[in-house]
Order: sequence, then C-alpha cells, then structure tokens
Amino acid sequence: MTEQTLENSHETVMLAPAVEALIGDKSGFYVDGTFGRGGHSKLILSTLDVNGQLLGIDKDPEAIATAQQEFGTDSRFKIVQGSFAMLAELVEAAGKAGKVDGILLDLGVSSPQLNEAHRGFSFMQDGPLDMRMNPDEGQSAAQWVAEAEEQEIADVIYRYGEERFSRRMARAIVEYRKETPITTTLQLAEIVKQANPAWEKHKHPATRAFQAIRIHINRELEDLQNVLTQALEVLGVGGRLVVISFHSLEDRIVKQFIAKEARGDDFPPGVPVQFADLNPRLKKIGKAVKADTAEVAGNQRSRSAIMRIAEKIA
Repeated sequence: MTEQTLENSHETVMLAPAVEALIGDKSGFYVDGTFGRGGHSKLILSTLDVNGQLLGIDKDPEAIATAQQEFGTDSRFKIVQGSFAMLAELVEAAGKAGKVDGILLDLGVSSPQLNEAHRGFSFMQDGPLDMRMNPDEGQSAAQWVAEAEEQEIADVIYRYGEERFSRRMARAIVEYRKETPITTTLQLAEIVKQANPAWEKHKHPATRAFQAIRIHINRELEDLQNVLTQALEVLGVGGRLVVISFHSLEDRIVKQFIAKEARGDDFPPGVPVQFADLNPRLKKIGKAVKADTAEVAGNQRSRSAIMRIAEKIA
C-alpha cells in the first residue's frame, strides 16, 4: 500500500492532538496499541529522534502487511500481530517493563475494515458475515449467529449495542436460521432491520446490533479492561496514556479507570487521611477532548470520538 493509498483509505482521527498529548521524550519508548493503517504511528515516528522507539500492535493481518511495507525499514519501529491485551508480555520482551513513555489506543474498527465488504463488518455492503479483526483466529459472526442461544444473542445486542429491541432481533435471527443459514452481512442486516419497529433518524436500524456483535466477536471491551490495567504497570513515572473512544461503552470504561486510579485507595468514610496516603497512580490531564469543527467537517467518523489523557505519577 502506497503512502497515498494509506492516506486515502483511512483518515486518522485526532491525529495531531493525540500524538502531541502522547510524546514527552523524543528519545522515549512508545506503544501504538492499535496500528490500524499507520496514521498515528507515522506521525509518532516523524516526531521521535534517532533514539526513539515505537512498538505497534494490531490483530488485523492487513494492518501488519501495511506496517511492514510502510515502516519495515525503520529500525526504530517494530510491529506485532496480536491483541493489545498482550501489552505487558510484549513490553517485557522488549525489556521496557516500567519504562514505557507513552501508550496510544485508538479504539474501534478502522475505515478499511468497514469499507471492505469481504471483512464482513458493514451492513451497507454484502459480504461474508465475519467481523473478526483477525480473520484467521476465533469464531466468525456467522458461526456465532448460527450457534448461540436466543437469550445469549439478545443479551449481547442489549449489553454491547444498548439496543432496546434486542429480544425482538434475537427472536427474528433464531426463527430465520431455522430455515436458512445466515452467512452474509446483508442477510443479517435485513433480519435485524425488519425486527426493529422504531428506526432512528439518520441511523441504519441494524447499526447497534452490528456494533454489538462485532464487539462480542472481538472481545473488545474485555481486551480494553485488560490493557488499561497492564498500561498502569508498564508505564514509567511521567508516562502518558492516551485513549480515543468512539462509543459510550468504551469511553465509560476509560473514564472510570482513570478516575479510580487518580483517586487512589478507598478508605471508609470519615477516616482522616492525606491525599498522598491514598496512593493515587494516575493524574488526569485536562478534560475529555473532542474533534474540532474543522476535523468533523472533513471526517464524519470523528464526530463521536472522545480522547482522554492520563499521566502515571507513581
């Protein structure tokens, strides 16, 4: 993939603000836990000096191929295929446990994954119902939809999609699969659409269900909770954690994690303690950041983005 193709296929959200918040030491060691198509990594590498290092992580084999082609000759850069839930293991292998200067997480699905029908993420294009960020690992969405109990399907769509008609949708899926296997994205989108009695303006009626199934298939929220805990251990004092979220479930996890670690230990009400005695480990940096008007005008995907920044203090 050429540089021009990389830029055209995926417009990186909050590019400059995220990298500016991330980098304090230009000779430091940084982690891009969601390489995607390399937008953030490219700017990070251009900001680091000759002694800086960047570890990229991504589940998607197509992202790995892009990384190797775009940055494979840069000795400061290394890419690993896998989940960012492997963070502690990978940082330890690099000899940087407790010495990481910054970790960037740009959550959710990338534009190329959504735009390429064969990946099975989109309800707007017909393709195999896959949804795996790594199509060589784990259960596909088609396999899960074929095997899951009706109650489990309803629970997933409600919990991860916050879809109030989850039970109707689950029932429709189970009834349909009795007669015909559900193997394509448009099949599932049509089933869910017909089961949704109240379409939201400017939102496809299958949006929440597809989001929910994708999150479940890829264990996105479990991996996020794991990586946040690990980030606290691998960061050095003064190291930054920068997280860009695209929906409320992700952002809630990030917000609560930062608040908890900035507050420190819990003591019974009324117990007289100094703030330092609470052992806070993070400091929240500023307020939640949203994309500015110009970015939203040029990239609609940035509308829902929320960036939170924290710094390790102990």
